[in-house]
Amino acid sequence: MSGERRYLAFDIGGTKIASGVVSLPSVDSLAQPVVADVETIPTLADRGGDDVRERLVEFAVRRIERCAHDGVDIVGVGIGSAGVVDSVSGVILSATDLMPGWAGQHITAAVGEATGLPVHMVGDVGAHGIGEALYGAGRGYPTMLSVGVGTGIGGAVVDHGRLITGAHGVAGHVGHMPHGLGVGMRCSCGTTSGHIEPVASGTGIADLFESRRPDDVAPAANAAEIARRAAAGERYAVEILTMSARALGECLAGMGNLIDPAAIVLSGSVVNAGEVWWRALREGFVDGALPLLRSTPLLRGRLGGSAPLIGAAAAFAAYPDIRHS
Repeated sequence: MSGERRYLAFDIGGTKIASGVVSLPSVDSLAQPVVADVETIPTLADRGGDDVRERLVEFAVRRIERCAHDGVDIVGVGIGSAGVVDSVSGVILSATDLMPGWAGQHITAAVGEATGLPVHMVGDVGAHGIGEALYGAGRGYPTMLSVGVGTGIGGAVVDHGRLITGAHGVAGHVGHMPHGLGVGMRCSCGTTSGHIEPVASGTGIADLFESRRPDDVAPAANAAEIARRAAAGERYAVEILTMSARALGECLAGMGNLIDPAAIVLSGSVVNAGEVWWRALREGFVDGALPLLRSTPLLRGRLGGSAPLIGAAAAFAAYPDIRHS
């Protein structure tokens, strides 16, 4: 471990801000990153973007001071943040209503000035994707589509270890792929024209279940309950879970046809929905994918909650030309 470089990484979400000291081995080695000294604070997003930024800076300074006290040499700060991120300017370009006032925040400049260290920031879903691509389920695949299926649906395209963000920073937004099943269901972006997120995310599965639920079927509290009932053989639960997963698989096929990834890695709470979900997902993918793409592996992510921290550190290491201090 003595030859490894250590980074202070942050994962900024709508509920909490996590931080850890990440030791990165060489990408060419078979060693795994180590995430140590993990600490979290609440985001308290409802207080507004300025408050979140100020508390993030205070958190970063406190973490750096503790690392110095413990003799841990930190070479830089990697940040994965909610919202659409401009890594070059270090600014949050846009954010949902879950983080009011977060758009327009100059995050890397604020953290760099306070800590005296170079800083690099990417989107949180992008950080997750980089982590899985370099050190997780996507390791060994030159190109990868990373998909997070939880409360919402996000995605990232990683090519040879580098994040593809597109002209406006929104490349990989799987949740906003159009699908007929979503017509009339309100997406987090505000549209009801038919996006996949409001019918295939964890929240979306529950909403889809309720929107079509017959009177003789008991309500379900959430997607996890629907998955348990499907595993137990409840017909309506199986029907909804299959419908939702198949639609997501068809959307992944569309993205696959467009970008031709070597692998698609899925993470998040919904990937634990069981064999009914995975079978329908794969069937939808195969039906929609071009013949040459049908064998593309659909893999479960391996890094869990550590992925965004590992990816934020790896992004810092991968982009020496885009850092703020």
